[in-house]
Amino acid sequence: MRILFNQIDAVVPHENSLAVQRCDACVDDQRITHVGTCPPDFKPDKTIQGAGKLLIPGLVNAHNHAAMTLLRHRADDLPFMPWLFDNILPMEARLQPDDVYWGNMLACCEMLRTGTTCYADMYFPTDEMIRAADESGMRAMISRGLIDNDEKGQVRIDQAIAEIKQHRGHERITFALSPHAPYTCSSDYVAQVVAVAKELDVPIHTHLGESRDEIAQLRETCGQTPFEYMHAAGLFELPVLAAHCVYMTESDMQLAAKHGMSVVTNPVSNLKLGNGVAPVKKMLEHGINVALGTDGAASNNSQNMLRELGYLCLLHKGVNEDAAFMPAAQGLQIATQGGAQALGLASQIGSIEPGKLADLTMLNCAQSHWTPQSNPLAALCYGAQGSDVELTMVHGEILLEHGQLTKIDEERVRYEAQHIAERLWNPM
Repeated sequence: MRILFNQIDAVVPHENSLAVQRCDACVDDQRITHVGTCPPDFKPDKTIQGAGKLLIPGLVNAHNHAAMTLLRHRADDLPFMPWLFDNILPMEARLQPDDVYWGNMLACCEMLRTGTTCYADMYFPTDEMIRAADESGMRAMISRGLIDNDEKGQVRIDQAIAEIKQHRGHERITFALSPHAPYTCSSDYVAQVVAVAKELDVPIHTHLGESRDEIAQLRETCGQTPFEYMHAAGLFELPVLAAHCVYMTESDMQLAAKHGMSVVTNPVSNLKLGNGVAPVKKMLEHGINVALGTDGAASNNSQNMLRELGYLCLLHKGVNEDAAFMPAAQGLQIATQGGAQALGLASQIGSIEPGKLADLTMLNCAQSHWTPQSNPLAALCYGAQGSDVELTMVHGEILLEHGQLTKIDEERVRYEAQHIAERLWNPM
C-alpha cells in the first residue's frame, strides 16, 4: 500500500541529532520513499493529514521478557534476588507453552499502543514467542534464555539451535542466543553458547552487572567482574547486547567500547528493584552504544517506552546534577537509533529517511498537555502519554489506527491473560 503523511511534523536526522521538519512522508509498500515534498507521480492509496500530528521513528524496546506481563504486579517491592529466585522463577516454572503466547500478545498490545514497533525478547519457549511476534505484525529479535544451573543446560541449547534453524529467514524476526547471566551460567557453558552462536552467525543477548549481589557473588567465587567473567569465556568475540550494566568499572567500559558492545539501560526496572542507576553518561563518553528497554513487566509493570524515555532523560539529569545532559533529542535517539544499532538493524530502521523500512509512530499533539506547541521533542520526552499514540506502523503495515489494533483481538488477549495469571498465582 502507498501511504502519504501529508504536511506532518516529522522527527528526522539533523547534524548527528534530531530535528522536527514539516514535510510530506511517503511510504510505498514496506519502505519510506520520500521525506520532504511528495513527488507528483506518487499516487497514494491512503492519505493521512498531518495537522496537529507528530511522526517519529518507531520506538525500539531493546530488552524485554514479553511474557512476563502475566506476572505483572505479583512480586512488587522486593529486593532483586528474593524477587527473582523466591517469586518469579517458581511462577515461571508453572508456565505452559500456550501461556507464553498469550503473555507475549498482551505485551504486543501494550507496546503497539504506546509507539513501540520493535523489541528484543529473551524468554522461552521460542516457538510461542515467534508465533506472537508474527501474528502481531511487530518486528522482534527473539532469543531463548539459556542457563545451566540444572541438568537441562544442553537441552536448552539444542532447543535454541532447532528453533533458529526452523524459523530464520522471517522478514520481521531475527534471532540471538542468550546466556542468561553470569550468576546462572558457568564459564564453560558460556563458551559453549559462544561456539554455537558463531556457527549460527547470530549475536548475543545477555544480562550483565545488574545487581550488587551479582557483583559480590562473582568477586567471591572467581575474583572477576561480570564483564571480565564473560570476556574470559569468549563472549565479546561476537556482537553483544547487554542489559542493565548498572555496575561497570572503568576497565569494564574500556572492554565494552573496544569490542563494540551495546548496552540496554532499563531505568524503571533498575529503580524498582533497588539496583541503582546505570552510568550512562560515562558509557557515552567511552563511545558505547546505548539503547533503551523496559525489561519485563514483572520488574517494571509497564511496557510503555514513552514512559521509559521520560525516566531516561530526567533520571540522568538528576544523578549527574546537569540539566543540560540527556536532552530530549538525545533520549529519543537512544530509544530509536540506539536500539536499532543494538539489534543489528541500524541500516533498516530507527530513523525517518528514504530507503528505511516504514516502522513509524504518529502521535496526536492537538491536546491540552501538548499546548502551547513550541518544542515537540521536549513535549514528547517530558509530557507525552501512551494514549497520545494514534497510529503505529511496522514494515509499512498499520497495526494501530485511531485507538484500534488492526491485527490483534485485544479483548480475547486480555481474557486469556487474566485466566492464565490467576492459575499461576493460585497453584492447586
